[in-house]
Amino acid sequence: MSDKFEYSKSGSNLVMSSTSTYNLTLNTLQAGLPGITEAWGKLLCEASAYCFECQNHPKGVELKVRGMSTTSFNVFWETIITDQLRSAWNDEQDLTEFGACGIAILLILKLTGFTVIERARKGTGIDYWLGHKNAERPFQNAARLEISGILNGDANAVKTRVNKKIKQTKPSDGTLPAFVVVVEFSEPQSHLVQK
Repeated sequence: MSDKFEYSKSGSNLVMSSTSTYNLTLNTLQAGLPGITEAWGKLLCEASAYCFECQNHPKGVELKVRGMSTTSFNVFWETIITDQLRSAWNDEQDLTEFGACGIAILLILKLTGFTVIERARKGTGIDYWLGHKNAERPFQNAARLEISGILNGDANAVKTRVNKKIKQTKPSDGTLPAFVVVVEFSEPQSHLVQK
């Protein structure tokens, strides 16, 4: 299916609402973004692909998105999971964190009018600063993004994590909206909310 979305205004942000299934290709991260290098994008792509394969999901697995947007994506990747890659990603916590970042960033790109412009520093309560996709350089911070991953959990674990992450964004609260994305890989599912 085509990746053309119908957007509706939600506050100052564009958010897609659809019951259709679209495609999400992990390897697009490797092209980089204003705040993500090609190398960092490849790292996120590897982690995301391995998280799905750790849960025995084939390429094309359906990822259900709930919260601000209710839709589904078939997730594809070209990354080949080798013994070397498994060894490099042997730390499950890092794997899940970076895998969730890859998925969350792609969802933000697909479902909102924002892109990643900068990684946030520790203590801000968020992971990334977002800017408007079509803004001219220099980009300005326009929104915040906090991400969390669960390799294997249930709906209650996702709900609990979403609430925890919403509270975590408090140090950088102000006039900018915050997006919270929790990705759970066993179902797989993602919950996207705006604070």
